Amino acid sequence: MKFGIIGAGPIGTTLSHKLQENGHQVKVADVRSIDHLNDKDISGEAVTIEQVGDNIDVLIISIPFSVIPQIKDVVSKMNDGVIIIDTTNYYPFRDDKITVIEEGMPESVWVSEQLGRDVIKAFNNQLAYTLAHMGMSRGNQKRIAMAVAGNDVSQKEIVMNLVDEVGFDAVDNGVLNNSWRQQPGTPSYCTELSKDAMVDELNNANKELAPINRDAVGKHIYPGITHAEIVELNRKTYTVD
Repeated sequence: MKFGIIGAGPIGTTLSHKLQENGHQVKVADVRSIDHLNDKDISGEAVTIEQVGDNIDVLIISIPFSVIPQIKDVVSKMNDGVIIIDTTNYYPFRDDKITVIEEGMPESVWVSEQLGRDVIKAFNNQLAYTLAHMGMSRGNQKRIAMAVAGNDVSQKEIVMNLVDEVGFDAVDNGVLNNSWRQQPGTPSYCTELSKDAMVDELNNANKELAPINRDAVGKHIYPGITHAEIVELNRKTYTVD
């Protein structure tokens, strides 16, 4: 398959490596300019933001949440059949407050409205370290799960197969409006669960508590905090068994 990735942060770069390793064609763009990719450890071809949507099957969005509206023109020029994967997460201390999300709109529903295109929510509820280093072969009892939400069943199936391909069990989280269950502050968010546990914790999510828990975790993040410490903090705060 042919992939375009907007964003060369930890998730975008990791996905570029994994997808190319699995034989896919990858190109990566930065919203600011192609020059910002010069010092990035990406796999595939570095392209301009105007080129990233040309002749691709899947677009992966991995940029700060507040930047989403800036790529609407790029998305509007893409073929209608391109699958759009939204990996982003909303943090009001970083992205400024967005009223409709504060009032309960799921983050990826907001993304979809900004872009004028349906999206599939995926690769957002694991840490970049987890994605990079903890993928396992199918059937491994220690395999970690990731949630996927979206309205188009056939597109969602393709994305779930990609999750499996890069080493994780995909869990169907229903339609896009249900994607709040995998947002920051919920028990399935960056807590490294098995497939069965992921299903349980998606069902256990509390929409009112999620932003409170998200902000509580944020107060305990400090420079140099380890991956293991973040996972443990999440599990404790989100009351994961």
